[in-house]
Amino acid sequence: MSKFDLIAFDGDDTLWENERLFVDAQAVLRGLLAGSDDPNRIDQRLAEAEKNNLSHFGYGIKGFALSMIETAIELTGGRIPGHDVKVILDTAKRMLAAEVQLLDHARETVAVLAGAYRLILITKGDLHDQERKVARSGIGQYFSQVEIVSEKGTDTYTALLRKHATPAARFMMIGNSLRSDILPVLEIGGTAVHIPHELTWSHEFADPPPTGYPGYHTLQHVGLLPGLLDEIEHGMGSGGRTAASASV
Repeated sequence: MSKFDLIAFDGDDTLWENERLFVDAQAVLRGLLAGSDDPNRIDQRLAEAEKNNLSHFGYGIKGFALSMIETAIELTGGRIPGHDVKVILDTAKRMLAAEVQLLDHARETVAVLAGAYRLILITKGDLHDQERKVARSGIGQYFSQVEIVSEKGTDTYTALLRKHATPAARFMMIGNSLRSDILPVLEIGGTAVHIPHELTWSHEFADPPPTGYPGYHTLQHVGLLPGLLDEIEHGMGSGGRTAASASV
């Protein structure tokens, strides 16, 4: 009998590229404001605006675009030209229309695991944008449910597990964010697999649990997940495992 009744994946920067779009857009903002402030100050002010605006706009591209406009207004003393505002808006529209680029091993891993486990997707952000990404990803059919949430914390996971009638001890979450995908799941007694992405939004940074922490695992890429699950199912990986140097 499997040790897991439910396995959940994060979407952004776990199954498909996301943060790269934001990094490229931030470079556009730096170019527009090159004569108004230095790049580090622009980045710092944008990060502050994003954090302060989360309670107003939530996560996602639309809130990010509004934070870019707010930053531009502030750093130009309100003198940003209307043309530059349009550049920001057009940049956001391109982000929203971008093709979904799956990360290496994502499609085959999800397809393999869907044959043995009940999979769901838990992603946070703008409802319309997240639904679009799932539809364009080409892997939505492997998930029995897609859960789009405004935040990922212990309360969110507890409510979702109650909804799916799954004890925390029989739940696994896979994601790139320690803050959102890993630490809350471990706190409620679940299993969490951290797969770092080379680009991670600073808001998602957190200190990792110590190596060997019960239920905590790290992998170099998602293609290693079936092997980790096989080890856990056979009693070889239940105490926490790091496989950052492993390969397939």
